[in-house]
Amino acid sequence: MIDKTIVNQIVTEFLDDKDCFLVDVTVQPGNFIVVEIDSETGVDIDTCCAISRYVEEKLDRDVEDYELEVGSTGLTAPFKVLRQYQKNIGNEVEVLAAGKKMVGVLLNATPDNFTIQVAKKVKGQKQPILEELTFAYSEVKYTKYNFKFN
Repeated sequence: MIDKTIVNQIVTEFLDDKDCFLVDVTVQPGNFIVVEIDSETGVDIDTCCAISRYVEEKLDRDVEDYELEVGSTGLTAPFKVLRQYQKNIGNEVEVLAAGKKMVGVLLNATPDNFTIQVAKKVKGQKQPILEELTFAYSEVKYTKYNFKFN
């Protein structure tokens, strides 16, 4: 089976001077490789194709056959890496922690934790109060962009 760390290194090497960043690499049984990338400005098909070609140049199909899929993480996919949190600062996110789902604006993200601002309704008051909640990444089941349909 193809080693995930090798694919990880190859993709990271390709993206070194690019706007895109690596989110995840999975290698499933049968050498089905999935590479997920993200970007501050969006991921286009040309970038995915270029990464795919670069990986194919580095991995020898004669040694070990594989299937390769390269794509963006998707708008509603849970965040997996710090850079996804950082790119979404100022955006509304959904967090599931301690069995409770919360929606708030992502205020900051550090290597150790992140903070959201939630609006809490208080009985007897017309205006909600704003509360900041900080979470260690290990405390949350997921965090994702809160996509709204208008």
